[in-house]
Amino acid sequence: MKKKGFFVCIEGLDKSGKTTQSVLLVEALCKNGFDAVYTTEPSDGEIGSFIRKYVLQRKDRVPTVVEALLFAADRADHVENGVKPMLEKGKVVVSDRYVYSSLAYQGAAGLSLDWIKKINNQALKPDLAIYIDVPVEALMQRYQSEKSVMEKLETQRKVGEIYQKLAQQKELISINGKRSTEEVARDVQATVLGRLKG
Repeated sequence: MKKKGFFVCIEGLDKSGKTTQSVLLVEALCKNGFDAVYTTEPSDGEIGSFIRKYVLQRKDRVPTVVEALLFAADRADHVENGVKPMLEKGKVVVSDRYVYSSLAYQGAAGLSLDWIKKINNQALKPDLAIYIDVPVEALMQRYQSEKSVMEKLETQRKVGEIYQKLAQQKELISINGKRSTEEVARDVQATVLGRLKG
């Protein structure tokens, strides 16, 4: 019988440590005998590369509808050409950001969450979605050298509110990110390993 893969996504505000936790999770899973791989959104594909260069690095944001459609297009490409083939090989795929980022970021900019869900309705549902919960105030110093149009304090505050709601609705598992990297990693890894072994 073919071994089924497992799809995990890690979400959080910019500079909340989600990339670090995603990488540490992959390392821990591999040490525990799982064939785990790291991936990210925007993806490394053509649309994802376009987003990084022409959307995220701009001084002013593109129209939010355009932003949402580009991210949805990149996600469709990422899932079909990256995530699904890896899952079919039985791998544990850890995605640094996924559809919840679109809900949080474009939702915070005023788009309907129902519409964002609709344009992402082909997105594969993850087996597990984790939110690294760090209050925006705790990240203020990290936003002083803004690298992207998203890393503005007011934007992040609104984004955080949507993430909190998604966690309350049980779409995301919230993990307290306002601790040491090691403590957060222990909880993230225990959550994922518990689900994989359970």
